Amino acid sequence: MGLTSNKVLLLAIMFAVLLFVGTVWLWPRLARQNWRAVAGRVGLLLATQLALFASLGIAVNQAFGFYASWSDLFGQETDQGVVIDHAAGGGTGGPLQVLSSQRLQGVTGGRPQITGEVQKVNILGRTTHIPTPAYVYLPPEYFQPQYRTRTFPAAVVLTGYPGTAEALVDKLHYPRTAQQLAVSGKMQPMILVMLRPTVAPPRDTECVDIPGGPQSESFFAKDLPEAVLAHYRAGKRPASWGIVGDSTGGYCALKLAMRHPDVYAAGAGLSPYYNAPVDPTTGDLFHGDKLLRNRSDLWWIIKHDPAPDTSLLVTSSKVGEHNYKSTLKFISAVQATKVTRISSIILNSGGHNFNTWRREIPALMQWMSGRLAAG
Repeated sequence: MGLTSNKVLLLAIMFAVLLFVGTVWLWPRLARQNWRAVAGRVGLLLATQLALFASLGIAVNQAFGFYASWSDLFGQETDQGVVIDHAAGGGTGGPLQVLSSQRLQGVTGGRPQITGEVQKVNILGRTTHIPTPAYVYLPPEYFQPQYRTRTFPAAVVLTGYPGTAEALVDKLHYPRTAQQLAVSGKMQPMILVMLRPTVAPPRDTECVDIPGGPQSESFFAKDLPEAVLAHYRAGKRPASWGIVGDSTGGYCALKLAMRHPDVYAAGAGLSPYYNAPVDPTTGDLFHGDKLLRNRSDLWWIIKHDPAPDTSLLVTSSKVGEHNYKSTLKFISAVQATKVTRISSIILNSGGHNFNTWRREIPALMQWMSGRLAAG
């Protein structure tokens, strides 16, 4: 049973309840003052508390998608291999390999021509050699005969740190939201490429080309679009590509749109921050390279670089988000450039969590759709 399965959560809750009942039942028998009775009381209390904390931790992980598996939790994740089919003559099957496909949750109908399809894929960066799993949503129109020659706009969707790509599908409901909005005519059909920015787990690379380390920015700015274009009918122009993320993914989305407007015509950050942190999860990102550090500071980019011709969106909450004041400041700084376009979603209240982002995603997807062009 996997870490995120409902059975594991149910068993953990049942175990905690049994320990609690057992503690109440056995407590009178352990009321003596000898060492065995004291040790028994201490043991029962510790076991009950550990079981309660474990149940709470599993429930929180299911709600926020911090860890996808037991190996991910203990830092031993091994699901990072990429299948490469070696063809005769030394060729390969390409930088993107489809592993499986699935129906959309909560959408009636069975055929991809009606509901669209979510494909689980592995991607290998051609220049960075970074392997990473991802999910790709293809809208119903992608499979319909009348659209067989059409190319579609594409949006890269990033999680926070550590995050799981699965959470973008089954917790934040990006594919289902895109399908429903397209059916109602509120957005155009789009390809969604969903993954986490943690392309070298467990390290948080903050979408930085780390000297002597993972070239994360180059992967998202060059390798990822190339891999998608080699396999899917996505538009090749920058006007066809956008990028969005939450938290760490939101910072990455804004930075990539600002630094690579020739790749992404729009970037959106849900509850983002505006400068790459350096902490135990990131390690030394810059190795003393001051310019590299500056290039990861969105405030520095606004002040010193030519304003990029791109569209940005940021979100926050007046109550519940720590980035509210910095987000207002960021909006004003971008407005002052008179070149980069900026939009926002500001809620009255909402924490740094999935529930808040689910409230923002429909409006975000419509905004993104309005700024991307097919072809």
